[in-house]
Amino acid sequence: MKRVITFGTFDVLHVGHIRILQRAKALGDHLIVGISTDALNYSKKQKKTVYSQFDRLEIVKSISGVDEVFFEHSLEQKGDYIKKYGADILVMGDDWMGRFDEFKSLCEVIYLPRTEGISTTEILAEIRAASATYA
Repeated sequence: MKRVITFGTFDVLHVGHIRILQRAKALGDHLIVGISTDALNYSKKQKKTVYSQFDRLEIVKSISGVDEVFFEHSLEQKGDYIKKYGADILVMGDDWMGRFDEFKSLCEVIYLPRTEGISTTEILAEIRAASATYA
């Protein structure tokens, strides 16, 4: 059984998230997803998520093909998570290209292309702009 692990914030879920999870699942038999905690996300991006870590975990857990979900508390623990969950493959978006190559001694590392034209940041900007016109 091939175990695939991936990580992300998965806030304001969109088709890009779904597609990367589907492509990750297609690489193995068991898909494990690490959800960035609210604290980790804030430390990375200096902004709050729209949905709480508990809501994001529940949302991702409900997606077909996702077998296991956990909270990622620290970027520095990725290697520990790979070992703990027995991952054979680490999948990340290609916007992270090369940044996780250090884990190639623990598992295969695959960077998948992001979905063209889809960005959480852009979606949120569009929502803010639309809500301003209605205010």
